[in-house]
Amino acid sequence: MRSSFLSESPCDEQHIHGYGFNPQSWLQVERGKLPKSSYSPSSMCSESLIKIAEPPVVPLYKPLDYVEVLSRIHEELEHCRPSERPGLYLVQSQVFRGLGEAKLRQRSLHSAWRCASTVHEKVIFGAWLRYEKRGEEIISDVLASCRKCCREFGPLDIASEMPVGNFEMFGSTETSSSSRVSSMVTFQIRDGRVTCDRCKIASLSIPFCSMLNGPFTESQLELVDLSENGISLEGMRAVSEFSSTYSLGDLPLEILLEILVFANTFCCDRLKDACDRQLASFVSSRQDAVELMALAFEENAPVLAASCLQMILQELPDCLTDDLVISLFLGATSQQQLIMVGQASFLLYCLLSEVAMSSDPRTETAVCLSEKLVQLAATPTQKQIAFHQLGCIRLLRKEYIEAERRFEVAFSAGHVYSIAGLARIAGMQGQKPLAYEKLSSVIASNLPLGWMYLERSLYSEGDRKLADLDKATELDPTLTYPYMYRAASLMRKKDAKLALEEINRLLGFKLALECLELRICLYLALEDYKSAICDIHAILTLSPEYRMLEGRVAASKIGTLLGAHVEQWNTAECWLQLYERWSSVDDIGSLSVIYRMLESDATKGVLYFRQSLLLLRLNCPEAAMRSLQLARHHASTEHERLVYEGWLLYDTGHCEEALQKAEESISIQRSFEAFFLKAYVLADSGVDPSYSATVISLLEDALKCPSDRLRKGQALNNLGGVYVDCGKLDSAADCYTSALKIRHTRAHQGLARVHFLRNNRDAAYEEMTKLIEKAKNNASAYEKRSEYCDREQTMTDLQTVTQLDPLRVYPYRYRAAVLMDSHKENDAIAELSRAIAFKADLHLLHLRAAFHEHIGDVPSALRDCRAALSLDPNHQEMLELQKRVNSQEP
Repeated sequence: MRSSFLSESPCDEQHIHGYGFNPQSWLQVERGKLPKSSYSPSSMCSESLIKIAEPPVVPLYKPLDYVEVLSRIHEELEHCRPSERPGLYLVQSQVFRGLGEAKLRQRSLHSAWRCASTVHEKVIFGAWLRYEKRGEEIISDVLASCRKCCREFGPLDIASEMPVGNFEMFGSTETSSSSRVSSMVTFQIRDGRVTCDRCKIASLSIPFCSMLNGPFTESQLELVDLSENGISLEGMRAVSEFSSTYSLGDLPLEILLEILVFANTFCCDRLKDACDRQLASFVSSRQDAVELMALAFEENAPVLAASCLQMILQELPDCLTDDLVISLFLGATSQQQLIMVGQASFLLYCLLSEVAMSSDPRTETAVCLSEKLVQLAATPTQKQIAFHQLGCIRLLRKEYIEAERRFEVAFSAGHVYSIAGLARIAGMQGQKPLAYEKLSSVIASNLPLGWMYLERSLYSEGDRKLADLDKATELDPTLTYPYMYRAASLMRKKDAKLALEEINRLLGFKLALECLELRICLYLALEDYKSAICDIHAILTLSPEYRMLEGRVAASKIGTLLGAHVEQWNTAECWLQLYERWSSVDDIGSLSVIYRMLESDATKGVLYFRQSLLLLRLNCPEAAMRSLQLARHHASTEHERLVYEGWLLYDTGHCEEALQKAEESISIQRSFEAFFLKAYVLADSGVDPSYSATVISLLEDALKCPSDRLRKGQALNNLGGVYVDCGKLDSAADCYTSALKIRHTRAHQGLARVHFLRNNRDAAYEEMTKLIEKAKNNASAYEKRSEYCDREQTMTDLQTVTQLDPLRVYPYRYRAAVLMDSHKENDAIAELSRAIAFKADLHLLHLRAAFHEHIGDVPSALRDCRAALSLDPNHQEMLELQKRVNSQEP
C-alpha cells in the first residue's frame, strides 16, 4: 500500500502489447523461552499431531450465484420505497460477508445507516458500524487533535430525532362567559392543592375534557380530589404548567416518572410524549438503560426505549455478558419489541446474534438470540440467513436433531449451502453414503462450486477423495482444506518436501493461520527450526494469543522452545538480517526478524511501523492497524508520534488531516518519515499535475535526512515513479539505479518501465527477470514481465501468475481478451466466470458485461453491470455501460 505512489496496473493501455491480435481493445472498457528439553521439537510433529480438522460449516449467507443476488438487490434498490432500502442493504452486507469482503460489507452497512428511514434503524446500523470498526477508536482521538470531531456513528439525540405526532386539542381553551362553572379548578393532592385553568387541563385529553366539561359530577366542582392517582403535588404543578406552556421544566427523574404514569392514566398523549422525550436524557449508563427500559415497556414510551437501546448497543460486545441485558432482549414480547425498536426487530436481532456468535457460538446466549432471529424471519432470504445460522450453532453444540431441522428449513427456503450441514449430520450419524448422495445431487442440479466438491470429499476415501479435492481447488483455489489435506497426506507418505510445496501453493497468496501452523509441523519434521520459528513469529504477529495443536498449546510456548534451537542475533545482526530479507521480498522472513527485535530493548516505535508496512503488503489490514497504533504508543519523540498519527489518518481515509500531521512533525524536526508521509499523501490524493513538482521536492528533502537504506530505497523508488509520470526518464533511471545499489529489489520494476518507454522491450524483460530471480514472492513480477515479451511468453508468464496467485485478476482478463479477439466468445466469458466464481471483482464483471453486450446477451450484460455497481456504485464507466445496455433492453 505504501510501497509506491500510484499502482502500476498492467491494464494501463500504454503497457499492453500485442503481436497480430488486439486483446487490449477489450481491456479498454475498464480503464481505470523454556529450558532445552530432553526431546527435539521435531517430536511434536509425529503423525498423530498432523491432524487436519474438517472445515466448519460456516454460519454465513452463501447464495449459489452471488452475482445474480447482488444484481437483484441493486435493481430493487433502484425502484423500491425509501423505507425498504435499509433491509436490502443488510442483505447485501450479508452477501459480502459470505464472500469475505469486509470493506464492501462495511460500505453496505454504511449505506444502510445513511438511508435509514427511522431512528431505530439509525441506532442499529450505527452500533453495527461501531462494532465493525472496533479497535479504531484511536482515530477519533487523533482527529480531535486536528480539531475535527469524528462523530459519524456517535450517539444520536433520540428525543430530537424521533418524529413528533399531531396531537389533538380537546374542548375549548376558553371558558364561555355564560358558564356558571368557575374557569378554574383545584385539585386536591393529599394535604396540598393545585389550582389550574379548567379548560387548559380539559384540553389535554378526552378523559379530562369529559371529567371537567362533561356530564360528570367533577364538571360542577371547583375542588377535585386526585390523591389516589399516583401524582405528587410537584408533579401536578408541572402538569398545570404544561397545560399552559406545553413544556415541562427542569424536573427530577422521579417527578417525570410520576407524570408519565399520570399521562398514560388520563390518555394525555401530548403530555406523555413530552415526558417520554425528557426522560430519554436521563439514560447515562447501561444500568440506567436496563432499569428504564422496563418502565418504557410498561408505559409504552418509545423515545425512552430507543434511548435505552442506544445506550446498551454502544457497549457491544460487552453488554451481551450482562445477564440483565440478555434477559431484556430475550424476554421482550412482540409488543415490547415494537416499543423498543419499531419495525426493525429483525435488524436488531441479526446484529445481536452475530455479535454473540463472534464471541462464542456455543453459548446459550448465541443460541437464544439466534432462536429469536428465526422467529422474526419473514422473507425467504431472512429465513435462509436465520435458519442456516442457527443450524450451524446447533451443529457446533452437537445438537444434531435441532441442527437438522434448521438446515432443512434454510435449504427449503433456497439456501443450497445448508446441504453441507445436512450432509455433516448424516456423516456423523454413520450415513456417509447418504451424505455423499446429498452432495452429488446438489452438484448435478446446479452450477458446480468449489465448496460442493470439498464437502463431498469428506465422505469418500482414496483417489475419489483426492479427485474431489482437486476439483474443489480448480473451482475455488482460495479454499484452504484441500491444500492442507494433500500436504498432510504427503507427509504421512514421508514426503515432507512435496508436502511443503503443496502448502506453499496456498501460503504464496493467502496467509491463513491454520496453514502456517501445518507448515510449522512440516518444518519440524524436517528439523528446519529456523524456518519453523519464522512461521511461529508470523502467527504471533497476526494473532498474539493463537493456540496450536488443536488449541492445546500456546504458539508463544512453542516459539520459546524453538528459540533454544536457533541462532541468536544481536541488534546489529538483526538489522542485517532484516535488510537481507526485505531486499529479497521475503515478507514473512522480515516479520520474523522484526518480531525478534521487538523482544529486545530496541526502539519499538520504528519497528512496529515497519511491521505495519509488511502487514499491509501481506493484505492483513487489521493487524497492520494494530501495529501502527503500537508504533504511535511507543514513539520516542513528539515528531515521530505525529508521523504515525498521520499514517493512521491516511489509512482510514483522512488525507487532509494526515497532511496536517506531517506538517506539524516537520515544523518540530525535519525528518525522513515526515517528508515521506507528506509526499505520499500528496501523490496519492492529488489530481493536480502541479503536485508532481511538490512531491519531487518533498522526496528530495526526505533523502537529505538520516534514515536507513530500506526506507531510502523506497523513497528513491517512489521518486523514480514520479519522474516517469512527468516524462523525465533519465532522472527516473538514475533514481531506480540508485535504489538498486542499496538493494531495493522492487526498483527493477520501475527500471523495466523506463526501458519499455524508451522502446527497449528486451531490456525491460531482462530487468523483470532479475526481479523474478531475486524476489521470494514474485507473482507480481511475472505479471509485470508479461507486458514486455512476445505473445507466447506472455501467456506462459500469466499462467505462472495464476498458479502462484490465483487472486490476481489481470491474467484472467488478458486471456479472456485474447479469446474474444479469436472470436471464441463463449470461452472468453467462461475464463472470466472461472475467476468471478471465487472473487468478487469489479474489473472482471465489467469486462464480462462488455462481452455479453457484444454478443447481444442484454439480460446477462445488465446483470453483470448491476452486480459490478454493487461493488462500486460510483464507477463512472460502469454507469455508462449500464446506461447503454439499458437502452438496448426491450
